[in-house]
This record gives sequence, C-alpha cells and structure tokens, in this order.
Amino acid sequence: MLDPVLLRSFITVVDTGNFTRAAEYLHLTQSTVSQHVLRLEDRLGCQLLDRSQRHILPTEEGERLLGYARSILRLAEEACASVAAAQASAVLRLGAPEEFMGAALMPTLAAVQAAHPLLRVEVEGGLSHELLRRYREGDLDLLLVKQWEVDADCHAQWAEPLCWIAARDAAAPAAGTAVPLVAFPAGALYRQEMTAMLENCGRPWQVRFCSPSLPSLTAAVAAGLGVSLLPAACVGPEHRVLTAAEGYAAPAGLRLALYARARLSEAGRALLRALTGYCEQRAAEVSARAG
Repeated sequence: MLDPVLLRSFITVVDTGNFTRAAEYLHLTQSTVSQHVLRLEDRLGCQLLDRSQRHILPTEEGERLLGYARSILRLAEEACASVAAAQASAVLRLGAPEEFMGAALMPTLAAVQAAHPLLRVEVEGGLSHELLRRYREGDLDLLLVKQWEVDADCHAQWAEPLCWIAARDAAAPAAGTAVPLVAFPAGALYRQEMTAMLENCGRPWQVRFCSPSLPSLTAAVAAGLGVSLLPAACVGPEHRVLTAAEGYAAPAGLRLALYARARLSEAGRALLRALTGYCEQRAAEVSARAG
C-alpha cells in the first residue's frame, strides 16, 4: 500500500519543481522530503524524479504515478471529510407532550434545521411524567413537559392555563349526575387533576371516552361525548369554556417547563433558543386569548 504521506511529498516536489520549496510548503525539512521520495522510489522499484535538471521533473514512471497519487490523496481527503461530517452531525433527542407532535413545533424545528443542515432531531412524545423520567435517565437532551411544581434545573417556564370545556352548544352536566369525562389514560396529568377536583367537590364521574391523543380528546368534546379539563390553548370555536358559576372552576399553577442538558452542541443551543422563543410566543397568545 502506498503511504499518503510519501505521495504528498512526491506531488509537492513535482508541483514546485524543487525540494527546498516543497519542504517549505509542507513545513518539513528538505532531508525529510527527500527521504519520503526515496522511500517511495524504493517501494515501487523505480526512479520517479529526474534530479539532473535545476527544475526537477517527473520521469516517465513518475508521470504515470502522479495521476494515481492525486486521486489517492483526494479520496483520502473526501473520506476524512465524510467521517468528520458524520461526527459533526448533531443528533438531538427532544421529548414533548403529544399535543406538540403535530404542526405546532414543526416550523420551529424546520427553521433550526435550515441553519444547521447536519442536525437530526429525534422527537419522543408521551405523558409528562414518563418523559421527565426518561430525561432524568439521560435518554433525552431537551424536554418540554407540564408540571405543577417545576424542578430546580428547569431552563425556563411559562404559565399553562387549564380550563373545563364542553361542546359549544352543550349544557353543563346537571348537579347530582355523574359527570361524563373525556380523558387521557390513567396516570396522565390532566386526568389526575380532573378526577381529584370532582371528588373534592363530591361529584360522581365516569369516563365516557379515553384516548392518549389530544386531537382525539378535543374532537370527542366537540362531538358532545363529555367534558374535559384541557389546556386553554386547545380551545377551539367548536368548544365552550365551562365557568366557575357552573361548578367548574379552572385550577391554577400548571407550568410548561423547558429542560436542557448543560453541554449542548451549537445546533443544540440553537434549538434551545428556538424552543424558548416558541414557548414565549405561545404563552403570549394564550394570555391574549384568555384576556
């Protein structure tokens, strides 16, 4: 196998026509460059340079080798660049509630990836407590999660108002009857709060529709299958907000929290900034809508 180091010295001598200039270009001593060429000639068993002239020229064998030598070095550089690019490509694992999995975050992610073409984002959806556990176990680099009590290492947080919603033309469930609920599966944050509030008021309830999908829940409420406690950001024209006068006071104190690893790549920091901007805009829009 031909040593690329030897080939580089050979090519440089041919290109400069002089061992001294080749050594200066390569930041080597003249004797080192000369030794490289001699070792290459010994390896191939022929003379590669005509040293009889002031301007050194390749021999016929040297000319034959020159093209191959340039190709070998070019391929070596391409291989190094390819490996370096693969190492530089950032893989960021983002955890977020299911409600962010659709169109909500896509423009934010697309803008960051446009600026960082090597970035690959792996998004994991799920319930808040499951995502937080995975972040603590090191499975996620960035995390958007809903919490009543935000942990001390939270990067940023925003108010996440909740409200009771029903179908636009539906009346509130009558007092003394079981409240029909549209709910996430058992263990979900909103479901726990919803059932705890009803039980504290002494109101019976029954789950009429259950799904891990937020769009399914909002559609089920709009279809009149029951009422639900959901983020105010999810309220659409097909819903109406149940009031405290109807016996459905909205709880306060839920937060949307953003967590991030201390050591993120440049692309990771860019994504963190973009997520912060997205959450700030979202919070402002929800606040304006509530006001």
